[in-house]
Amino acid sequence: MFSLLRLKRIKQQGVVVFCMLCMSVGANASPIVRIDGSSTVYPIIEAAAEDFQIAKRGSVRVTVGISGTGGGFKKFCRGELDVVNASRPITELEMEACRKAGVQYIEMPIAIDALTVVINPRNSWSKTMTVEELKQFWEPAAQGKINNWDQVNSAWPDKKIKLFGPGADSGTFEYFTEAIVGRAKSSRGDFTASEDDNVLVQGVASDMYALGFFGFAYYIENKNKINAVAIDSGNGGVIPSVETVENGSYQPLSRPVFVYVNAESRARPEIQDFIKFFMDHAAELVTEVKYFPLSSAVYKKNLDNFINNIVGTVFQGESEVGIDIEEAMKKEARL
Repeated sequence: MFSLLRLKRIKQQGVVVFCMLCMSVGANASPIVRIDGSSTVYPIIEAAAEDFQIAKRGSVRVTVGISGTGGGFKKFCRGELDVVNASRPITELEMEACRKAGVQYIEMPIAIDALTVVINPRNSWSKTMTVEELKQFWEPAAQGKINNWDQVNSAWPDKKIKLFGPGADSGTFEYFTEAIVGRAKSSRGDFTASEDDNVLVQGVASDMYALGFFGFAYYIENKNKINAVAIDSGNGGVIPSVETVENGSYQPLSRPVFVYVNAESRARPEIQDFIKFFMDHAAELVTEVKYFPLSSAVYKKNLDNFINNIVGTVFQGESEVGIDIEEAMKKEARL
């Protein structure tokens, strides 16, 4: 296991700054790696940032913000970040924004996340849900019409459902709506939304009739407070786990997550050191924070692309449900 020592966290204007307070290097003199974006990817980058700074003995600072995938890309395409965390591939609109600003990027898939649907532990009726049932709750047509559990399944209670999910800037929200509803960002609007997954956890944990979704790591970290729903996509209910993600049976909610590196930042020694450190230890770090690592070949390909400045995306500006990452990375990247 890689170092579990974690650095002191200081919150400044919504950005978490990791710093080695005990080191003699002045904070103002230290080069900075600027990262922002997905709350789903945040635990991985938090671990990488902390252990990297330990390895560098405080000579480099890493700042990690949480503004959601969409919010992160807005900053990234304005040239404000070195790295953006993303819980889905860059979109056509974001690609165009980066083109207009002259921002090029190196795409790196870093892990698989099992997007997890969760319920309150006192919920005894919906331990398994079909994709169609989830769609009936979340599709735009449900707003103002589907308010109670029994309106979707008559065996469920005649009680008001309270829905929790990531906000519209979240890549998790985009992927969930595409996989479940059939179109990204196509959702009812009358649910409790937050870019802070801990807010969603607390919402579901405190309401017997709640239903929510977020990344697997937040479920695992809070599994004493919430339960995962088994997802039935046609072959019976499947709970997210190492086994069901690896054998491909947890569908359609298994998806890759990414970082994108600003190609201009690539020339800086601290960025080179951070990316090499991250890719060398990615499998350990991803496993440590309870996501699912990709193959060593993918991490090597990421590092090769970084070293050789292979810019662009292989995903054509769209998320693809059930994608094979190794096959996808054989495609030619485009900006």
